Amino acid sequence: MSSRVSSSAPARRWATLAVVSIAQLMIVLDGSVVNIALPDAQQALGLSDVARQWVVTAYGLAFGGLLLVAGRVADRFGRRTMLMIGLIGFAIASAIGGAAVNGEMLIAARALQGVFAALLAPSILSLLTLTFPSGRDRATAFGVFSAVAAGGGAVGLLLGGMLTEWTTWRWTLLVNVVIAIPLIIVAPAVVPRTGRGDGVARIDLLGAVLATGGLVSLVYGFTRAEIQGWGAPLTLTMFAVAAVLLVAFVVVESRIRNPLLPLRVVTDRNRGGAYLATAFAIMAMFGQFLIMTYYFQETLGYSPMQAGLAFIPLTVCLAIGSTQVGARLATRVAPRVVMASGYLVAAAGFGSFALLGTDSPYWAILPGLMLLGLGTGTAGVAATALGTFGVEPSDAGIASAMVNTSQQIGGAIGTAMLATIAASVTAAVDGGGEVATMTGYTVAFCVAGVLMLGAVAAALLLVNARPDVAGTQDDQHESELAPVAH
Repeated sequence: MSSRVSSSAPARRWATLAVVSIAQLMIVLDGSVVNIALPDAQQALGLSDVARQWVVTAYGLAFGGLLLVAGRVADRFGRRTMLMIGLIGFAIASAIGGAAVNGEMLIAARALQGVFAALLAPSILSLLTLTFPSGRDRATAFGVFSAVAAGGGAVGLLLGGMLTEWTTWRWTLLVNVVIAIPLIIVAPAVVPRTGRGDGVARIDLLGAVLATGGLVSLVYGFTRAEIQGWGAPLTLTMFAVAAVLLVAFVVVESRIRNPLLPLRVVTDRNRGGAYLATAFAIMAMFGQFLIMTYYFQETLGYSPMQAGLAFIPLTVCLAIGSTQVGARLATRVAPRVVMASGYLVAAAGFGSFALLGTDSPYWAILPGLMLLGLGTGTAGVAATALGTFGVEPSDAGIASAMVNTSQQIGGAIGTAMLATIAASVTAAVDGGGEVATMTGYTVAFCVAGVLMLGAVAAALLLVNARPDVAGTQDDQHESELAPVAH
């Protein structure tokens, strides 16, 4: 059975977009909405600081570590099937977390959430890829999806603040149940089947073990770096283990007949450029969310809800950049130009943050937030679409998993890197106090700007696709983007 989704039912396609976008929003929200509620949860359950950190770490380890395996599972057993399993499992795990009576129960629930988020994420993106294989509708669909994926973090901060202040920390988890139940009811009726197997061989178990172990070690290493520092023995050990396992993974994948991750997926220059640029951009953006949250609350004295409200302009501009600017340019302008221009605008936003002080008014912060949203939203459409560009239907899940892996690993690296840099610079400034803290933030913002410039470089040096305005490519390689002939 072919994995291509028929284009004969436009209404059903847009309904599918709505389902997968809301499911993606649920995943992205969960990465930030719980963080705002952690102090309240810690006090209510009597968590130690170490246990509090594990509430975040357990989710990240399971999610990041299992993405590649989950992508191949979706290819083999069907994306709609994995979507349904992911939705049901995520809702159950969220309910367990919301009902937690102690730290162990909460941490276990967060790990379980990560497992089902890993099943959901590649299924969501591969369904989108196969439902909108080409044409202007693909650009629009990816614009909506990119806005949700990139803006969900900021929305999560606002929602987390509102739920924590108005209800209880438990609703930052239970809200997922409220979102998931309607999706579970609607999805079977509107989301099409995309086939099972499609020539995908048995799951590469050795590759699965190496990839999962390597990614878990990498994510955990960056988590420990944020807490203990980059030179701590455990941090260095985790990085060493990750390097060994991931190198072994590449060697194994290059030699076996049916690899978990066919290297053709990542060695294509357009997809590889998209993965690298996405990783750089997410490193900067996720690190920024953390630093700006500290800045709003600890330096400017905003409440959690005020801090969440402060991010709204970023979210609005991100939606405009994705659905209006990026989606329109995707069929008219070369992706490398769209990506590089968008990331350059975002880098300018970080540059404006370097001028902030300990008593800056909100109007001085606003332009930078707007530039970040507009730039990353515009670039994200082309980058996300390129991540699944030109893949065979049987590789749609694993290519989608690579997009999510670059985002997840990028987020872990960026958060740990910018938090550690800010803390180290603050500690090194004589006298301490708010001026020292602000100096740390400023340096972190400058580093985030450099990371965005890294995304610009990746787009310019690696991406060579052109827009396909008519979307008339043959069915075997239908895509919004076609490679430039040389």
